[in-house]
Amino acid sequence: MSNEQTAVLKANQAFYRAFEKKDIEAMEAVCSKGVGSLCIHPGRKALTGWDTIRPSWLQIFKATRYLEIDLDVISVEVSGTIAYVVLTENVMQVAGNRRLEAKSMATNMFEYMGGQWYLVHHHGSPIMG
Repeated sequence: MSNEQTAVLKANQAFYRAFEKKDIEAMEAVCSKGVGSLCIHPGRKALTGWDTIRPSWLQIFKATRYLEIDLDVISVEVSGTIAYVVLTENVMQVAGNRRLEAKSMATNMFEYMGGQWYLVHHHGSPIMG
């Protein structure tokens, strides 16, 4: 694995750590604030721009008491200043009094800017069955 791939996986891990801990400040540190940023939560429409994406994460964090995410990385590719990670998310969450388990395929795209890899695109799709 190249140094660039390792750095992208580190940024990807920081994103999921912030997600699990429901830490919007940590998420802001790894996510691009650009108007072209894109987020597609499983089963939802595309959100564009950090000003639209941020409230969606806050809503998820508010509705979730506890969250665990196990990842199975399928692929990590780097080409210049763009990189992507394809993975399976195994999610267990407690919302209200309900324990929910779900599995999603996700693609996370990163862009290298100012000496750091930033998440510019997150897309999760539920795996049925």
